[in-house]
Amino acid sequence: MTFSAIFGAWIAAFLTLGIFSYLYKDNPFYKIAEHVFVGISAAYVAAISFWTQIYPNLFGRLFPKDGPFSFTGLEFDFNHEFNILYLFPLILGLMMLLSVFQQFNWMARWGIAYTVAIAAGLKAFGYLNSNVLNQVKASSVDLFSGSLPFFSLGGDSVFNNIVLLIGTISSLMYFYFSKEQTGNFGRFTRLGIYFLMVSFGASFGFAVMGRISLLIGRFNDLIEYSSVDYNYGTFYVLLFIIIVLGFWSFKNREK
Repeated sequence: MTFSAIFGAWIAAFLTLGIFSYLYKDNPFYKIAEHVFVGISAAYVAAISFWTQIYPNLFGRLFPKDGPFSFTGLEFDFNHEFNILYLFPLILGLMMLLSVFQQFNWMARWGIAYTVAIAAGLKAFGYLNSNVLNQVKASSVDLFSGSLPFFSLGGDSVFNNIVLLIGTISSLMYFYFSKEQTGNFGRFTRLGIYFLMVSFGASFGFAVMGRISLLIGRFNDLIEYSSVDYNYGTFYVLLFIIIVLGFWSFKNREK
């Protein structure tokens, strides 16, 4: 095992156990791991965004090979044609960067406003198309189709379509506040609450299942790093964190 692999395993074990140390309480190890994670994530996203978006799409269209600005010596060969309209996002991006200077931070509002407006429009259209319209189409079912069985666990059936119809209408009626939810209408909306609880519970369970798989992956790495191949890195790092946290807690007993 090379030194770089062992050193990387020790760093990974330290950061993982540093995050887990928050189960004890907020401490310097957790803050170190948190700041390292946020800093590396921000730097990684910035680097990926520059080299995969800004560099080929912006510079590649403003300074293409044999373009009008080739005399400057800036040429980027990405098989793009020159497009003067890309000066607009370049100017907005520079205006956003000026927010670090207090006397020019008002200029950043134009770039931020444009970005937020475009993102809101695209998200609204995407959400309307992928969620609302598709959900309406999926809810428009044939209740009494002669080609469907009455009950089936593994596919479409008349019973499943009836449950889908009742669940959709009762859930929507729960958010109808122009009529007091009492009597038969209140009982029907209460049925919608049960459907919502099942839906939210399934979504939460799916999210937790994904997080548990990540947790298992971290435990597998910690077990691997505790082997002799990595010089028992997990054990030594864990012992170091416990000793330092014990001393730190003893020195800050009043807090």
